[in-house]
Amino acid sequence: MLSLKGVVAGYGGGNVLQGVDLDVAKGSITCIVGPNGAGKSTVLRTISGLLSPSAGTIDHLGKPIHKLNCHSILSQGIVQLPQHDALFPLMTVRENVMLGGYLIRRKKALLAERYDYVESLIPLVRERPHDKAGNLSGGQRRMVELGRTLMLDPSLILMDEPSLGLDPKAVAQVWDLIKLFVEQERTILLVEQNVKLGFKVATHGVIMEGGKVRREGEPSALLADPDMAALYLGGTIQEAAPTNGKEPDGG
Repeated sequence: MLSLKGVVAGYGGGNVLQGVDLDVAKGSITCIVGPNGAGKSTVLRTISGLLSPSAGTIDHLGKPIHKLNCHSILSQGIVQLPQHDALFPLMTVRENVMLGGYLIRRKKALLAERYDYVESLIPLVRERPHDKAGNLSGGQRRMVELGRTLMLDPSLILMDEPSLGLDPKAVAQVWDLIKLFVEQERTILLVEQNVKLGFKVATHGVIMEGGKVRREGEPSALLADPDMAALYLGGTIQEAAPTNGKEPDGG
């Protein structure tokens, strides 16, 4: 579904990503974890076109997208759920959801069909369409944001800390919806600060540190890796030792 090779990117002339290699399988929930400043959110922003890589390549379904703008990347079915509250507080629930279909705004019948679909999945959208988004709780706002991502019928959804700041009940609702997305054959690439929570639902785990992917694999195996404890207690992950005289591949 998605492949990053040697991606370097950053802000204001400084490179946060130092050569990221990452593959995301179709239909997977791939969860990226790591300490603050590891480059997790920067990976998502670079994939979605908010940042342009200074080196490396990003392929989606075998075709390069790293030179495309955000509009073109969206049109390929790649959407991003931002980390922080991204709703317009003075606009209604319905208006916020409909903004997700901006690229298809002239296709009125399709737009209505997609909105009806979001209503069928998220009761809040059906029951409170005229409420101002600013009057909703954090969990309710997150559900509206998730509904908005569906307006383009995406095949790949990038999620930046979807559980951030939510109470346990809201977190459970968010994860239930994410699992439903995968059942619908959507692919999820997410960043999650809560390692145990993210790896509990993920099918593939990725550990980043210092702008690079340091480990990846089965989430349960990564949780048992002593390097995980070292990383979150202020240590660093050492590069894997070469095997058969070959250099490690960076994963």
